[in-house]
Amino acid sequence: MDLFNYQRRKTVEVHVGQTPLGGDNPIRLQSMTNTSTMDTEGCIAQTKRIVAAGGEYVRLTTQGTKEAENLRLIKEGLRQAGCQVPLVADIHFNPVVADVAATIADKVRINPGNYVDPARLFKHLEYSDEEYAQEIEKIRRRFVPFLQICKEHHTAIRIGVNHGSLSDRIMSRYGDTPEGMVESCMEFLRICVAEDFHDVVISIKASNPVIMVKTVRLLAYTMEQEDMHFPLHLGVTEAGEGEDGRIKSALGIGALLADGLGDTIRVSLSEAPEAEIPVAEKLRDYVLLHAGLPPIPAQAAPQFDYLHPSRRVTRQVRNIGGSAVPVVISGRLTNNWDFHPNFTPDYLYVGSKLPKKLIEGQQYIVDANAWDGEPDTWPVFKTDMLHLLSFCPAPLKFLFVNYESFGPELLACLKYHPEIVLLAQSRHPNRLGELRAIAHRLLIADLQNPLVFIQAYAEAEVEDLQIRAAADMGPLIFDGFCDGLFLFNNGKIPVTTTDSIAFSILQAGRLRISKTEYISCPGCGRTLYNLEDTIARIKAATSHLKGLKIGIMGCIVNGPGEMADADYGYVGAGRNRVSLYKQKQCIEKNIPEEEAVERLLQLIAKDLATS
Repeated sequence: MDLFNYQRRKTVEVHVGQTPLGGDNPIRLQSMTNTSTMDTEGCIAQTKRIVAAGGEYVRLTTQGTKEAENLRLIKEGLRQAGCQVPLVADIHFNPVVADVAATIADKVRINPGNYVDPARLFKHLEYSDEEYAQEIEKIRRRFVPFLQICKEHHTAIRIGVNHGSLSDRIMSRYGDTPEGMVESCMEFLRICVAEDFHDVVISIKASNPVIMVKTVRLLAYTMEQEDMHFPLHLGVTEAGEGEDGRIKSALGIGALLADGLGDTIRVSLSEAPEAEIPVAEKLRDYVLLHAGLPPIPAQAAPQFDYLHPSRRVTRQVRNIGGSAVPVVISGRLTNNWDFHPNFTPDYLYVGSKLPKKLIEGQQYIVDANAWDGEPDTWPVFKTDMLHLLSFCPAPLKFLFVNYESFGPELLACLKYHPEIVLLAQSRHPNRLGELRAIAHRLLIADLQNPLVFIQAYAEAEVEDLQIRAAADMGPLIFDGFCDGLFLFNNGKIPVTTTDSIAFSILQAGRLRISKTEYISCPGCGRTLYNLEDTIARIKAATSHLKGLKIGIMGCIVNGPGEMADADYGYVGAGRNRVSLYKQKQCIEKNIPEEEAVERLLQLIAKDLATS
């Protein structure tokens, strides 16, 4: 793999209706209906809206045989209307339903965590090697007839692993690990290969983008070792809505797309399904701008472990680097002193002129030729000023660098001045490649200066800035290179919004927690309460609780599992019924929907009062 120049992973072509994926086909976009699959007209109308927005596949939940059978009416209605979009049946818990759906749908998604294994109960199970092999044989006996039905009807399948629904069997042997998620998938893939069935797509998803990226990287490597080249479906599940949903998705999906992984993507937002497609399209098209560019002649550091990255070792300079959380720097070059009430930057870059009145406790970065040693101010140098560094007494110095500046003089200077924090920037069309190259150059030279990334844009739309900044930062965060983010936008987007995006990127990458985190699913035909209204009500009442994680799930499929690291959970239990969780433990079952939000807030308030 070339870490610095875009190359798409080679995969086999998979036939899905009249829209194949993988191989030389474009990266496909898809979404999922959130209407009941028994609502034929509602599903047809929503599918048409998804297709009109640019969706190329539409998935529908099929929790029972009646829903699977109703796919036929939905499909007939769409075809009569001239809509040829492939339909994907989403199956959990019941392989019999998968058999029925395979005779109707263009693709069937099965979940290895509950296809044959029972629903997850968080129980530790002990198996001898012989007993474990018998469990695999049980899967094979049930799975092979399904593959034969798919062959007969030319139906593709997706093996869709979710972090939140790994079986107790996998958890007991491998733990809650990327290795366990990959093995859950590979058990089924090996059967597909043995049965000469190749119309297979794979997904491995998690609500935590760090886990999702690490696991997909490991899956791609593992498949390569076993000479498998199946296409990948990418997504961050339960990403949420609004800014968080877009940033989490762009961070995780974008990081994998940048490395050439991914043949179809779904951005999971707790919003109308058709709203997902423009976000996915912007993300895909932005990353694909990296293709066919002049190459970046960089070398990967031999000690870097792509599959198991750790944070680069740096020397801490004041509150930057070392074990400190990454800092946020904000550019204030136009006398704009507005601040977001919840996201105050650690440093303000003010160029060549300090404001007349300094804000008490605020740290300023000022151009070195204008720095005069004012308290709470720090100089920033350019690389043509290296000879002046030794004459500056500041215990913290910043230095603007780009990839071209990394010659012998700069490397020697950095070794002599460990108090320098690097502000890395790139004007290359593939800025990610050059910024990655800078980090690897530092690793090769065994330099421990902290590294802050400058990401400068000129976006007019907030959504575009969210998507592009998160996509550019994703690999740098997951590779362990980020000691700080300096996000700047030359446009009409308020600087307070830009600051909020910077903090949200660091939180999505699990590097710095600065607000309440919501793990909310996009909803589907299994969701039996008003998901979007509920999310809004819970957010309005809890957004001030910094660091708290709240899961809001439409149904039980991934609920307790995907909320494993959440503090509290709100999970649909039936029509207008909700169960409340504290971490993995169900505290209250089957509460009427109209009471559930208030009961959740009471539970949180009670715990906070006694903590």
